[in-house]
Amino acid sequence: MRRPGFPARVVAIGADRDADGLALGEEFGIPSFVVPYGAFATREEWGDELIVQLHQWDADLVVLSGLMRLLPPRVVAAFTPNLLNTHPAYLPEFPGAHAVRDALAAGATETGASVIVVDDGVDSGPIVAQRRVPVLPDDTEDSLAARVLAEEHRIYPQALRWLCEDRVTVGADGRVVIRGLREARGALLSPAPDA
Repeated sequence: MRRPGFPARVVAIGADRDADGLALGEEFGIPSFVVPYGAFATREEWGDELIVQLHQWDADLVVLSGLMRLLPPRVVAAFTPNLLNTHPAYLPEFPGAHAVRDALAAGATETGASVIVVDDGVDSGPIVAQRRVPVLPDDTEDSLAARVLAEEHRIYPQALRWLCEDRVTVGADGRVVIRGLREARGALLSPAPDA
């Protein structure tokens, strides 16, 4: 599946369990695969099968969404820097599985959405794009999560476009540089432009 004007196409949709994305892929005729985590004795064996599946589809870019477990180091090494994930917080604030809940519990006045290059840590990879989201006085976990998700949906395609256009460079120090940064509109980026 290719969206007109977008510099990439979806070659397959994979999951570690039954997921909505698999049905969506079927609707659009996109092949899918499932590598159930529980079917393997170790996380490393599971990761090895992920690598096999992703190479079978000749994937140049791996886009994570809703994967709630750490990838084994071999998977990260096989695909980084072309391995992206989104996170419902303005990282490095509130990493982990309960970011929205944690932001509310901390009394934060704002949180956000981040797109990162995956590394071996928990939501600790280089940040490609971010947007701030205010925490409203009457926010619940659901209401804040919905607004954060809307921002994730705005910045993720932009980050993917930059990566596909070979505009993203991750330096040895972990800083992300995006060529043509001034052309981007509507996203807060990390690192912030120097000028």
